[in-house]
Amino acid sequence: MISWPAPARTPLPGRGVIPTIHDTATDARRQLEVTDGTAGVYVCGITPYDATHMGHAATYVTVDLLNRALLDAGAQVRFVENVTDVDDPLLERATRDGVDWRDLATSEIQLFRDDMSALRVIPPDHLVGVVESIDLIARDVRALLEVGAAYRVGRADATGHGEDDLYLDLSAQEEFGRTSGFTEHEMDEVFADRGGDPDREGKRTRFDPLLWRAARPGEPSWEADGLPVGRPGWHIECSAIAVEYLGTRFAVQCGGTDLVFPHHEMSAVQASALRGEGAFARSYLHQAMVGLDGEKMSKSKGNLVLVSRLRAQGEDPAAIRLVLLAHHYRTPWDWTDEALAEARARLGRWREADARTREDVTRPASTPTPAGLLGAVRRRIADDLDTPGALVEIDAWIERGADPVDLGGAPLHAIVETLLGLTL
Repeated sequence: MISWPAPARTPLPGRGVIPTIHDTATDARRQLEVTDGTAGVYVCGITPYDATHMGHAATYVTVDLLNRALLDAGAQVRFVENVTDVDDPLLERATRDGVDWRDLATSEIQLFRDDMSALRVIPPDHLVGVVESIDLIARDVRALLEVGAAYRVGRADATGHGEDDLYLDLSAQEEFGRTSGFTEHEMDEVFADRGGDPDREGKRTRFDPLLWRAARPGEPSWEADGLPVGRPGWHIECSAIAVEYLGTRFAVQCGGTDLVFPHHEMSAVQASALRGEGAFARSYLHQAMVGLDGEKMSKSKGNLVLVSRLRAQGEDPAAIRLVLLAHHYRTPWDWTDEALAEARARLGRWREADARTREDVTRPASTPTPAGLLGAVRRRIADDLDTPGALVEIDAWIERGADPVDLGGAPLHAIVETLLGLTL
């Protein structure tokens, strides 16, 4: 699947440090692990039936900040993102709107690309759809059957016949629960609302995830050796795609907090069931929810603030991104018109200060000053992606008179372009 163009990044003097993040799985701070100079980063992508609202944008801007910090620290980043381009919500929306599900997916994926490009998000090295990965996913489902980690659940149609659905047997997986840390009660509270089928007759445990869904009338399906004609379940796509492109152990799995359970839990446990204990991500980074009028922003509720709609209204994408940067990724917050107005004003102050100092960076670019603005912004971002703190550092430099001597070896526009992804 084609990604989007990479935004420009101005080389900065010196180097940052590998960032420390809050790891969901251990509920502790830890520095990302870089192996042989490379960090593997995986983020769960969109289901393309209504892209891109601010909850999505917050997640992908947070991952972009992480990637920028890693690159600034001298690491190579191998970045992978999936697209769930066949799934129940997409099929339901296509049926509702009377369009072909493939056409709906194609148009929404392109809209997502346009939004990410406008927000200056560094594109993934591999943007991978489920439809193009059917053989890869089917291979892993077959392997899970072969090692006894999966089982069949019979499904009778109107004639009393039907192919079996395939499920992972969690009762044999000792690692189940380690990623999310959820209690059984907490799992039960969200499982059904997040795509699970706890009351499905024939399942061995109520949380067993669907690996392969046998074909239903009117639904897309594929032939795969050794499996019923059908299509993948949700979680197995990320298990298969992440390991295929990043290997059995990679630095970090990212997504919204609503993916902690069951999606990230199941993705990890499926990978370990097939490839051994500890397979999958070393750390987990989760973006807090973005709301509107006191409620979580979601497609199901319809309370969406869309990046594309704001862009169509003439909003500067840099201002939209600046709203996101003003909130720490671990703190839930609500989108407001006032926040956007504040971002516009802040962006104006930054641009004015940059215009005054752009040609007067008195310190040579080859000798960054740790005490300067560049060093301060780097330290804030390395500290659990503290973007609100980074913005305060820039505001304070302006309030002190925007002295170019205090920039630390690079002009303001280069600092914010490369570390924060903003164009001045």
